[in-house]
Amino acid sequence: MASKILMGDMPELMENILNNLKNEHNSLYSCALVSRHWCKMSIPILWQSPFSFDKKPLFISEYFSSIDEDEIYILKEYGMNLKICPKLFDYAKFLKDLDLFGLKIKAREWTNLNLVEPISSKTYFDALVNVVINLLLKLLFESGAVLHKLVLSFSESFEFKPEIFYSIGRNELLFSRLQHLSLYVMSKKFNIENITIFLKVLAKNITTISSLNLVIYSDFEPRLFHSLYHAIIRIIESQDQLKRFGLDVEDDPTELYGTISALECQKNSLQEVIIKECDYNKEFEVLKDCKNLETLRILNCCSKLLNLLDCKISTLEIVDCPIDVQTIPLILEKSGLLLQRLSFNSSDGIDEELFFLEALKSFCPNITYLYLSDIEFSIKLLEPIGSLQKLQFLTLWCFVDDDIQEVELNVYVIQFAKILPLTLQYLDLGDTLEPYIDIVLSHCNAPLKKLLIYCLNDEKHTRALIEFCIRNMALNYVGLYKYSGLDENFRKEVEAHVVNVALVPSARIVVNF
Repeated sequence: MASKILMGDMPELMENILNNLKNEHNSLYSCALVSRHWCKMSIPILWQSPFSFDKKPLFISEYFSSIDEDEIYILKEYGMNLKICPKLFDYAKFLKDLDLFGLKIKAREWTNLNLVEPISSKTYFDALVNVVINLLLKLLFESGAVLHKLVLSFSESFEFKPEIFYSIGRNELLFSRLQHLSLYVMSKKFNIENITIFLKVLAKNITTISSLNLVIYSDFEPRLFHSLYHAIIRIIESQDQLKRFGLDVEDDPTELYGTISALECQKNSLQEVIIKECDYNKEFEVLKDCKNLETLRILNCCSKLLNLLDCKISTLEIVDCPIDVQTIPLILEKSGLLLQRLSFNSSDGIDEELFFLEALKSFCPNITYLYLSDIEFSIKLLEPIGSLQKLQFLTLWCFVDDDIQEVELNVYVIQFAKILPLTLQYLDLGDTLEPYIDIVLSHCNAPLKKLLIYCLNDEKHTRALIEFCIRNMALNYVGLYKYSGLDENFRKEVEAHVVNVALVPSARIVVNF
């Protein structure tokens, strides 16, 4: 089979393998050098999202290899030194993910690299970059590319030229499979009217969006805001099945111009809603009609929004929302047996943790993922966690009361380690219980596959980890939040005794939902 893959005789299997490497640029590039067959399969994947990779912008020259003489003349008139070389592939046609912010960054870097002489005037340089971006977009849009993801993040100096809208019309397939659309408007200096025109063009050409994310941090005059939101509403209403919607706005605006109300037409398809930095607004009442809503994420919002929840959801995330005693138990009771993933992270905490923990134990036995932050580590926490017999992922960033006696705390830690469910595969303790990690490891019987702790800088903790790894053959990774401070001697000691467990930075294995 290996020889067949190498010779390109099993293209579907090979394509699946290469697609799993699409976020590993260096690995894909190495595959492209193996053989002609591998090159033909690797290059299209490499060029699906070129503006997202952290690499030099030299690849832009490959795009400009196909521009016409008039466009070359325009760039040279601006003082650019272009070297046009024959290209091996039609790279522009492979584009699937387009991020305008990433494109702008690469275009500025590429422009600066190809100037005959440095430009001292920022205004002149910005005008040149605007020309480069529009030429790139014209080339990409007319290439026959079929976009799957589009991120519209505009710079203050950028403006779509009229020919861009013409180019969109020339490629009917450009947005025919677009699934993910994000819009970032984050400055008063944007040309809001130009953005609005582009959004109206999108509304006419797109019906396939499943995920729409809006981030609007600008304070335009009401007339312009109304025009912008009206274009957004047209996009919402023109989609066949919008499944995910996110809204992040500034300063808790009281007026949403009908954007949330427009979700009424998507009430049968909407599965996930993310609301950030929003105050209560009557428009949110429409969420009560979204009977297929499965995931709700509320971040930095008024807690009154939680009272709108009138459906049983499986995933609930609450971040920095003040929660009173009555609200959270009612929410947990309403979702009940269906709730599988719960994340609570609030610097304000809960007024009465006991009510929350009792509700968790009473109403939500099917939770598989639990994230708790800023809750006191105490005896009250142990029974609810122990009752979650389907728990697979547990993250605890708790605090310990300074008044608790050392002997009493040791007892709590031992009990905590012993009650961890045998279904648990992932444990993230952050800096919680950092001085007591050896006690946790010595008494934990859960078959963990991934363990995340703050640091490993103590001989006692290192020895406890080695013994736990030997006892728990399922463990594959230990993630350290303070990986850069890992003592080399402790690393060598662990690696000398444990072969199948890797010490890695926590970011490599952290699990978020």
